[in-house]
This record gives sequence, structure tokens and C-alpha cells, in this order.
Amino acid sequence: MANRIPVLSALFVLIIANAGFGAISQVTVTAGDHDRTQAIATVAMPGGTADGVMLLHSDDGDTPLQIRNSTGYFIVSNLKAGKIRVYQVKPSSDAKVGVDVQREKGAAHFRIDGKEAFDYQGEKTPLPAGFAQVYQRGGYIHPILTPTGIQVDDDYPYNHKHHHGIWSVWTKTEFEGRHPDFWNVGDKTGTQESLGFKDLFSGPVVGGLHAEHQMIDVSIKPPKPAINEQWDILAYRAGAGDKPYFLFDIIIHQQCASDSPLKLPQYLYGGLGFRGAPDLNHEGKYTFLTSEGLGVTNGNGTRARWCFTGGIINGKPAGITIFCGPDSFRAPQPVRLNPKEPFFCYAPPAIGEFSITPKEPYFARYRFLVADGNPDKELIEQIWTDYATPPTASAK
Repeated sequence: MANRIPVLSALFVLIIANAGFGAISQVTVTAGDHDRTQAIATVAMPGGTADGVMLLHSDDGDTPLQIRNSTGYFIVSNLKAGKIRVYQVKPSSDAKVGVDVQREKGAAHFRIDGKEAFDYQGEKTPLPAGFAQVYQRGGYIHPILTPTGIQVDDDYPYNHKHHHGIWSVWTKTEFEGRHPDFWNVGDKTGTQESLGFKDLFSGPVVGGLHAEHQMIDVSIKPPKPAINEQWDILAYRAGAGDKPYFLFDIIIHQQCASDSPLKLPQYLYGGLGFRGAPDLNHEGKYTFLTSEGLGVTNGNGTRARWCFTGGIINGKPAGITIFCGPDSFRAPQPVRLNPKEPFFCYAPPAIGEFSITPKEPYFARYRFLVADGNPDKELIEQIWTDYATPPTASAK
């Protein structure tokens, strides 16, 4: 990922200048049962509140409130359990972009506080030499970097050519009596296509985009779409401090592309996948750690609120922790921990079959913590708490 200078879009400046500052005068946030250090908070805005940026002021300091689609986003810092903080809402002229999202050719580049964080690959990416055309694809996240620039993921690894950073497809399926495999594309029964991405936005608190994919049965002529998938990607300006980190979400919706359901028999993997860095692509070189304290020897197939994957990369410890949203299908979902390669998967089919039908779509959401160093269990649990039971807020 080349170094790029963040660009503040003219649209964002216009939004700041024309935001409906008079819509609210006060925001109240409640910590609940947990201390809040750098917790992401959202607040429903009154009807008619314009997109833009306001300033939340209290005796504890100021913080930006970014408004998008009637939701306000802000970071709650240093609020003890059981405490309430009342912010006064003021206009803001600060155009600083904490999360910058820019389109460049077929990709979207995410920068947090000016640092390269990750790319969403919306179009098919170049194949390594010697790879068959069937493996070429887009619609995934790669590369993924820590705040010091260490890349924690891999793309097109030689021993699993269909693995790509962070991606999401199903493996063992039944569709209209056929069995397309959207994961193992080398079998030439199923594939996934990226249909493009849109609605890119940047801001002082959050930035993101909306992407669309399609899982296609290619075992028949003509090929038939089976599943339409949407990703909403949100990256946050959290993690500023003594222990910097990057934080982002993927929210997944899947619907049948026709009147035909997709049946998912019980199988050990399929769902959300992550492939670890090339330096970890050797047995014994990587670490898994689940929320239940399990690893590669005893964690496979167990259910976990979160799982860390990482190790020594470029001579330094680094990794990624993936959190399963508590309202995801079958949460906490079971995990696939590969015993020989740095491959992780949240795999809901591992505990039994289910179907995606026209009346029963699929929903899951995940949060990703990318950091230098060994897994910090105290920080990970703090982020899990903020994710599963965020602070509550109201506006008036």
C-alpha cells in the first residue's frame, strides 16, 4: 500500500458548513455498568437533523459529533461505570478528518489519523504468476495494517489460492438440487462476484462505504445467482493513546437472489474468513487465542465471542482480533482454527445445518481490532464490552 496524502472532499467541507446546528442543544451519555475509555457511541438524531459535524462540550473536554443518516457518532472517553455526562452541543468549524476514505481505481483506501489502515478491493485484483484465472476475485479487504504499518493478512497464498484477507462466502451448500461451493472456487461449481461499492464518506469520528457482492452457481449454464450480499464497512477514530490500534466493523446482510433457498448443511467452515500474514504461513508460527482462553490445539469448533490471530511478523509481534456481534446469527458463532496454517473462520454451519430463504435472510456483524504487540486481553475485553453493551445516549 503506497503512501498517499489524505484528501478532504469538497462535499465533506460543504456538509460541515451547512449542518443543521440548531436541531439539538444537548446530548446525554450514560456509561452503564462499565468504565468507558474510548467507547464508540451512537445517538438517534431528531428528524430533520442535517448530516455534518457538531461539537460536544462538557467539563471533561470537547469531542466531535459526526452525524450521518440521522445517527450521531462520537467517542466517549474516561467515563466511569454508573456515571452520566451531559454535553452541550455547539457548531464546529473543525474540518479535521479522523477517518479518510478515498476511491482509487477499483479500491477504497481507509486511513485513520493519516495512517494507512486497510483497503477494500472492489474490483478483481491482479493474480500472482502461475495462478489460474478462476482464482481472480474482488470483494474483500486487503491489505490490513497495524498503526506502525505491519501487514497482518495475506492475499492469494500459494497453499490456499482462494484465501483473501477478510472475505465472506459459503462452502458446502445445496441450491436447487445442485451443490455449488462458493469458497473453493478452483472446483468451478461456485464463485462470488463484486457488484461495486458506493456511498463513501469520511469524517472526524467514522468513515465507511457500502459494497455489494453476489454468490453465483456456475455449475449450470447459464450461471445462476444464489445469494445477494451487502457489506457496510465502518472504520472509527478510536485507539488514540498510549496503545494505538485500528478499529473497524463489517455488517453483513444476505438475501436469496431468487425464489430458491440456499441450504447450508453442517460443515466445519464457511462464513467469515481471515488469512494471516505470509510470515505466519508455517505450522507453529502463529497464535490463536479465543475469548474462552483456547487455541489451536483445543479451540477448533468451539464458540467464541472473539478470537485473536497473529504472531511475529517482520520480526515484531502483531495481529488482529475479530469480534462476533452478539446479535449475529448463532452468536457466539463457532470458530475454525486451522491447525497448519494461519486461517481463521467464524463458521455458523459448524454446529448444524440451516437455510437462507426468501423469508429468512442472513445477518451477521463483526468488529476488527488491529494492533501491534501481543494480544492485550484487558484491551480486547474492554472493546468487546463496548461492542456488546455500548454506552447509551440521547439527544434533545
